[in-house]
Amino acid sequence: MDWSLRELRFFVAAAEEGSFTDAAIALQVSQAAVSRTIATLEQAIGTRLLRRVPRGCELTTAGQQALPHARRVLAEAGRFTEFLASRQETLRLGYAWAALGQHTARLQRDWATRHEAVELELVRHNSPTSGLAEGLCDVAIVRRPVEDTRFDSVVVGLERRLAAFAADDPQWARRRSLSMAEIADRTVIIDSRVGTTGGHLWSGSAHQPQFIESSDVDTWLDAIAAGRGVGTTAEATAHHHPRPGVHYRLIKDGPRIPVRLVWRRDEEPTGLVELVDAVTRLYADRGN
Repeated sequence: MDWSLRELRFFVAAAEEGSFTDAAIALQVSQAAVSRTIATLEQAIGTRLLRRVPRGCELTTAGQQALPHARRVLAEAGRFTEFLASRQETLRLGYAWAALGQHTARLQRDWATRHEAVELELVRHNSPTSGLAEGLCDVAIVRRPVEDTRFDSVVVGLERRLAAFAADDPQWARRRSLSMAEIADRTVIIDSRVGTTGGHLWSGSAHQPQFIESSDVDTWLDAIAAGRGVGTTAEATAHHHPRPGVHYRLIKDGPRIPVRLVWRRDEEPTGLVELVDAVTRLYADRGN
């Protein structure tokens, strides 16, 4: 059995108006269209709903039974249409570790003021594409190159690289900055799936640090606070994840970290252009 909302609408109009002619006037279509559409509905359900009488049409027994159900279906369809017309679209922005650091709250506030029709929602997911490949977000914040050809990306800013170490570290507790060579003398805790730290940072150096893997930012911070090693990270992490027992300090010769927005090449989300512009301005205004 196959019927449409249009057929139900024509049937209800004819039943309420009492004739195909008046129904056609109410629906702003031809009388022939009303007659043809109702005939198609009757054929689909296998029974007559309206019979013609000298002054128009009247409901059959089946029509009397079907009319209240048809009205309810049309009412629900109307409410669904209203929902679609009035709903606020959502732009989901994914991140793995630290969103946009000091710019995160500013972006959320400015966006809510300037883009009332599109809600910005932050989604945290610890994967190389911050949930984009998994379908959990529409745009992702990443700090590593994305080589997957399914995705497009743009660099929206640069962040300084910081060292993270235990607050009671006997050698570094009073230091205001560090060097990459000093970090190479330590055990470095990394997340090789989504992090920006790896052996490539010390290519060409006399020696490289020993590495320990962690699974996410929380286990990374726990291990650092416990003195199992140190870490390097984008400065956004210090803003997004301040942790008692962990100090963040600038690495004076550390290479800056590009911040990228990434999205699906074949599915550009609503609000993408505005989001790229907004984030780029935030990084440019702060000099980061």
